[in-house]
Amino acid sequence: MISATEALEQLRTGNSRFVSGGQLVESFANPMRRNELTAGQEPFAVILGCSDSRVPVEIIFDFSLGHLFVIRVAGNIVAPSQIGSIEFAAEQFDTRLVVVLGHDDCGAVSATIDELKRPTGSRSPNLSAIVDRIRPAVEPLMATETEDAALLDQAVQANIRASVDHLRHGSEILETLIRDVPSIRWKAARSIFSTVKKPGAWPSATPTRADWLSGRGVRRRGGRAGFHRLRGWRSRPG
Repeated sequence: MISATEALEQLRTGNSRFVSGGQLVESFANPMRRNELTAGQEPFAVILGCSDSRVPVEIIFDFSLGHLFVIRVAGNIVAPSQIGSIEFAAEQFDTRLVVVLGHDDCGAVSATIDELKRPTGSRSPNLSAIVDRIRPAVEPLMATETEDAALLDQAVQANIRASVDHLRHGSEILETLIRDVPSIRWKAARSIFSTVKKPGAWPSATPTRADWLSGRGVRRRGGRAGFHRLRGWRSRPG
């Protein structure tokens, strides 16, 4: 298995290929690759991302079958099933890099902000379960006098970091691996669709660029991140 540093560089390079609009490395329809995978898989990175259809992980990092162990859930939240999936990949495949990938204009984070502003009792219990997991990261931001767009941006980043922190402290297996296998790294990121949006418009069709988050335990642009090391990423257009 390749090191976390090599894995991170491969993700960066793949995302650059995608953003540039050049020839992608590998087709999902490659029959030779499918045949290779009948013998097993060796994913070089675990990525916990949001279910948003605009952030398809394998596509924005330009890797096809068998390279990435992807877990997607609205709001890139951390619940027992997500933790268990990451534990499985780390133990079973010796995968050394874990990325928490959020994105701009996250609907789950936006719904949480709306719920905090205007509580409603009509939300389904299943949707409420997602909002309730995001709420602790967003609630402290509500007291600030921040414009809506800036508030959502801050909330997205806070939610990514909360997921990173939850993974750091929510699993004895992962804590043990982090302690005993120093080469394991964790990163946090968000996916940026567009830096400029027209009022009421969807994000532009600009290719999605992954952007490493800075903050406690994270150094911008290729640095290490918390949980030994956990990366947060967001994706934005190039």
